[in-house]
Amino acid sequence: MVLNRYHKKKYHFTNDLYVLLVVLHLFVGIGIFYIPLFSKLYFTIVCLYFIGKVLLSPTREKVMWVLFGCAYIAAAESLFRMTGGGLFYEFSKYYVILLVLIGMFFTGVSNHSYPYFIYFILLVPSVLVASTTLGYDLNFRKSIAFVLSGPVCLGASALYCYDKKLTQEQLLQILACMSFPVLAMMVYLFLYNPSIKDVLKGTGSNFAASGGFGPNQVASLLGLGMVALTVRFFLKSPTVFLKVFNLVLLALVSFRALVTFSRGGVIAAVMMIIGFFVVLYGRSTFKKRQQILGSLFLLGIGVSITWMITANQTDGMIENRYANKNATGEEKSDISTGRVGLFEREFEGFLRHPFLGVGANGMKQVRLEEEGKIIASHNEVSRLFSEHGIFGILILILLIITPLAYRSKQKGNMLFYSFLIFWFATINHSAMRIAAPGFIYGLSLLHITHEKKRPLSRKQLIEH
Repeated sequence: MVLNRYHKKKYHFTNDLYVLLVVLHLFVGIGIFYIPLFSKLYFTIVCLYFIGKVLLSPTREKVMWVLFGCAYIAAAESLFRMTGGGLFYEFSKYYVILLVLIGMFFTGVSNHSYPYFIYFILLVPSVLVASTTLGYDLNFRKSIAFVLSGPVCLGASALYCYDKKLTQEQLLQILACMSFPVLAMMVYLFLYNPSIKDVLKGTGSNFAASGGFGPNQVASLLGLGMVALTVRFFLKSPTVFLKVFNLVLLALVSFRALVTFSRGGVIAAVMMIIGFFVVLYGRSTFKKRQQILGSLFLLGIGVSITWMITANQTDGMIENRYANKNATGEEKSDISTGRVGLFEREFEGFLRHPFLGVGANGMKQVRLEEEGKIIASHNEVSRLFSEHGIFGILILILLIITPLAYRSKQKGNMLFYSFLIFWFATINHSAMRIAAPGFIYGLSLLHITHEKKRPLSRKQLIEH
């Protein structure tokens, strides 16, 4: 009886359930492609489900369900955007903010999370400046909401996650939650664009291969799926079936990420995986390291096959893309596809207004006045400098130093560096267009414990 009561308090997420949910989401991808309005139905069910679980679950499980919901919606953002399923464009960021606010109401925040209160205060001056500088061509409310929804999502996630205790098993479940909508998107992409050769137009980012949506955002979330599946391949695939199952899924997701021809998301994923390997290998015993090397060999075979198939399907253009060459094999002069120029312009904005900056979304106003067109920034770091001035520098320092300082005390999170890498890499090539970098940043602040199996006492065995 005691043992039964103990187990009822635990939330079980077995490999069988994982496989079932993967298969379910593969069918979700098919349903979205073939059935009109299915995407909206799927979106509605998912949003209501997680809100319901957060509100109705016992207090001890609320943290877990808040993070499950945030992870799922953040990973599904591009799928909802490309299929018209979401309520509005920025919905995912607001949903993440809503869930963590509900979580804060029930479980509070850490007394040591005050750096993120300071972070919110540092964002305020840019709003005040924008209220006096944004012209009629840029709606003040919409402009501020658009440019600050990402930073607020990050701050809210960080504030909530700071020092929240989870087991490593629960962290792996959060990663699994991220992979499900990515797999649904992967199936949708295969159905939307079954033949890459039919839509090849050079080595630039390919919208047709990205579901007709922004390749940068799609590749970022496919890259996140690559990481989640890689971690599962190494840590949660005890049988040959599960290893092959997860490796095949990883290959399919990686293929779709590569053929978007958007490099940022794939490179960020590779960096995250390397960070994960370094920590995992460094922590492991000699016997465990041999197993890791065996799995790494299998992964290497899978990666090689995936790359060869991608090169074949793109007539070698993917190789030119990553070698910074055009379709004819000539090297491009700008590896950043114009991002360096944007960075330089925004840094000039900082040099002109070093103290308060040009205000939130103010660089759009500057470009409109000087160039006659609105160009969105791809880099959140340069945006911090130009739009927030000296406060932007303080914000960046705070965002980097705080998790590193926390890491010096709590070293249980083996994905800490991977999460920080995703945040920093993504904001440097895609700003904060999606909720994922802000939410993933928050995950780096979790207090991960390694749960040990409790030996059964004689009394428990008798009662059981």
